[in-house]
Amino acid sequence: MESDYQRLFIEETSFYNRIVLQTLLPNWIWESLPHFCQTWLRNYISATIVYFLSGFLWCFYIYYLKRNIYLSKDSIPSNKAMLLQMGIVIKAMPWYSAFPTISEYLVENGWTKCFPRASDIGWKSYIFNFAIYLIIVEVGVYWVHRLLHDVKPLYKYLHSIHHVYNKQNTLSPFASLAFHPLDGILQGMPHVVALFIVPIQFSVHILLIFLEAVWTTNIHDCVNLKHWPVMGSGYHTIHHITYKHNYGHFTVWMDWVFGTLLHPKDDYNESEEHEE
Repeated sequence: MESDYQRLFIEETSFYNRIVLQTLLPNWIWESLPHFCQTWLRNYISATIVYFLSGFLWCFYIYYLKRNIYLSKDSIPSNKAMLLQMGIVIKAMPWYSAFPTISEYLVENGWTKCFPRASDIGWKSYIFNFAIYLIIVEVGVYWVHRLLHDVKPLYKYLHSIHHVYNKQNTLSPFASLAFHPLDGILQGMPHVVALFIVPIQFSVHILLIFLEAVWTTNIHDCVNLKHWPVMGSGYHTIHHITYKHNYGHFTVWMDWVFGTLLHPKDDYNESEEHEE
């Protein structure tokens, strides 16, 4: 039987569903759908909007408003390259949207350590648990990403799709989610694994998953800025060029610990040896 505590989670996801679906769709399209399908539809619409809105705004800023300031004309990707990246994401987005939908289903059924309100555990525990959650995500994403490179079949059949973009004039904010669907889900999996290890507020978990799209947009823009210890685009561009450095997520700490860190230079040598 559904507990009062579980009902709080369902009420929260239903609230998010109504905000998005009532705003953008006629009621008859979504009201008759099961709750799980409503949640998937909300995630699909929201993720698509976040991807295209953040991508277009950031491209407009760095390629036009700040043209030749952050990047030279030769470093700006062609419209064709960006359209190809968008095409990959459009095909993968239904599968990406299933990922947070399933994680919300696990939470709603009481199978994780999520809690609905910050008052449930107190602020000291809240902040401590949030820090542990981020550490788990940071460690998990680093190793998943590194294994996607080191395990040859995983690289060949999954991750190589993303690494077609290996030069400044091919990388763009729209490459941020241009993965094989399974690749993208694997790299997001630490967010779900952490739910079974450490108590975290449900709404924070959802927010962090969607912030991933904004974050990855930024680190694929090729702007050569070094903000240690943040894994900014200066570091991540090197990853796309060398294939063997800077696997980290939000920070470069894991790369520093495991010896895969390479700092940006003012004029990075794009001809440096990389995998074929």
